[in-house]
Amino acid sequence: MRRVMVGVSLKAYFGRAGARAWFDRVAAVLRHHPALRDPAIDVFVIPTYLQLDDARAALDALGIAVGAQDVSEFGAGAYTGEVTAAELAESGVALAEVGHAERRRLFGETDEVTAAKVAASVAAGLVPVLCVGETEQQDAASAAPATVAQLRRALACAPAGRIVVAYEPVWAIGAAAPAPVGHLVAVTRALTAALAEDPDREGSLVIYGGSAGPGLLTRLGDDVDGLFLGRFAHDPANLAAVLDEAVVLAAARRAREAVS
Repeated sequence: MRRVMVGVSLKAYFGRAGARAWFDRVAAVLRHHPALRDPAIDVFVIPTYLQLDDARAALDALGIAVGAQDVSEFGAGAYTGEVTAAELAESGVALAEVGHAERRRLFGETDEVTAAKVAASVAAGLVPVLCVGETEQQDAASAAPATVAQLRRALACAPAGRIVVAYEPVWAIGAAAPAPVGHLVAVTRALTAALAEDPDREGSLVIYGGSAGPGLLTRLGDDVDGLFLGRFAHDPANLAAVLDEAVVLAAARRAREAVS
């Protein structure tokens, strides 16, 4: 059965004390949530590097995975300021966010850099959360093939392994509302089909990010595997509401599989 996944990136909104307080609030709100006991649902949180140990201390016992917001394209060596995929894995990190639009816009990361980071992550046993999406708003018929091409460039040198594709149209990041449902469905279906054609990506998922919040997963239904949340999850009640939707989606998928 296709899994359901809900993740949160904290970006750099919180300092370390603020992040600790958020982790504690999340733990209190979600401690008994059925999503955390459902074997078909994955939940992850991606804090800053300095918050990784604090996140694991608060969330490991709940089964919430912890990821990193970036990863080096290089291995061990004379790369001042870099954090390698191997060190992240050694530190108990499960996922690494790669290719976010902010990394591209603010730090000049190219498709080649993104591909190297994906490859390094998979090789170290991390699951890349690969962010893809068109920069300018366009119709879905144009966005879908462009985004699939971006996905293929990012996987050009990656060894076999599971990935998570986060479809985040750049024009929807930080917007008042997510992209229209019809647009999202067309692109996420194309991404899912592209992954299904690649035998090296068995078990991979497609989630949506970009002003995602409560109610969207229900509207998208089976056309997406989950959501990647940002500022809406600063209120843990919103995260709990999205996980309520994830429980319903996972149950529906189980029911369909039982019939088939």
